[in-house]
Amino acid sequence: MPVWDDLVGQDRVQAQLAAAARDADALVTAEAQGVSPPDAAKSKMTHAWLFTGPPGAGRDTAARCFAAALQCVSPDRALGGEPGCGFCDGCHTALIGSHADVEVIRTDLLSIGVKETRELVRRAQLSPAGGRWQVIVLEDADRLTEGAGNVLLKAVEEPASRTVWLLCAPSVEDVLPTIRSRCRHLTLRTPPVEAVAEVLVRRDGIDPQTAAAAARATQGHIDRARRLATDEGARARRAAVLKLPLRVQDVGGCLKAAQELIDAAGEDAKQLAEETDVKETEELKAALGAAQGGRMPRGTAGVMKDLEDKQKRRRTRTQRDSLDLALRDLTGFYRDVLALQLGTRTALANEDVQDALDRVARDSTPEATLRRVEAILACREALDRNVAPLLAVEAMTMALRAG
Repeated sequence: MPVWDDLVGQDRVQAQLAAAARDADALVTAEAQGVSPPDAAKSKMTHAWLFTGPPGAGRDTAARCFAAALQCVSPDRALGGEPGCGFCDGCHTALIGSHADVEVIRTDLLSIGVKETRELVRRAQLSPAGGRWQVIVLEDADRLTEGAGNVLLKAVEEPASRTVWLLCAPSVEDVLPTIRSRCRHLTLRTPPVEAVAEVLVRRDGIDPQTAAAAARATQGHIDRARRLATDEGARARRAAVLKLPLRVQDVGGCLKAAQELIDAAGEDAKQLAEETDVKETEELKAALGAAQGGRMPRGTAGVMKDLEDKQKRRRTRTQRDSLDLALRDLTGFYRDVLALQLGTRTALANEDVQDALDRVARDSTPEATLRRVEAILACREALDRNVAPLLAVEAMTMALRAG
């Protein structure tokens, strides 16, 4: 199965990446055989790429697929086969994250700092261990601090001859202008709902009805659709969020609903912490040579404090991500309400709560619905500016009540 099969509904992007992989393979082959390389001016390959697109479009997947195609060592290439067979050692190890020349960087913190970026730049200067390409996939390029972005700029401006940078961000505005101007830009679109449902059935073995409902509810977000289809807890949390529009009838209901949203996001963060923090702490203690009774060697307090700070930042991001997911579900609810009020033929994302949609649509106006959507967007922006989550959500629920 070619590596491109993981790209859902991105035919144009796939064609561009496949052409670049062919030119990259021709360059490596020519150098290995000691012949003149293809004309660089006509090559579709370049040293830095920027993948942008809405959440769920598959930015990270596209970058990983391209990385695998660049590392493809299938013998079929010599017979005219396309790089990215999906079966060879290069493709397989790149896709599962164990290839020596593919570094995938993702963060579960709020930002990527200068220290981590300098390490990436150092890695990018190394020659490929396998003789093909050194590929750096930065999945959260939008989380680079300004200082980290300036560190990365130098590496993108003057790359090593066999290094390729693959940066992923929601939009070009999320990346420093000096960096994005040196990258080839690819824009991904939200995959069609039908394509996402087909992938869930084919690749994950989910029954067609459940897959279709999950794809429709998440409006083409592949990862969220998979989680919704397989995680009972995720379905329960979404159901609770979709009941909120009927609960903001008075001030008490608004405040209670806001607190429950915050508590649910905090529970998600706590669950992740229970799964990872204890394991991380125990592994670090063992590496530092903790005594049998748990007593730490002298001079290790600072290292343990750094780990605690990292875990605290990760819990903060997890809580915000969970809360943002709830707000997106809420936006989808009012989108359906507006579709009903305007009498459009747009397919509803939340058919499972049709009664609630009809009730809210009947009891309000399109203008009020738009103001409610704007209140949700304002809440998301406030959270991005580090406003206290409870205050931001309480302001939003009061605005939903006012309409």
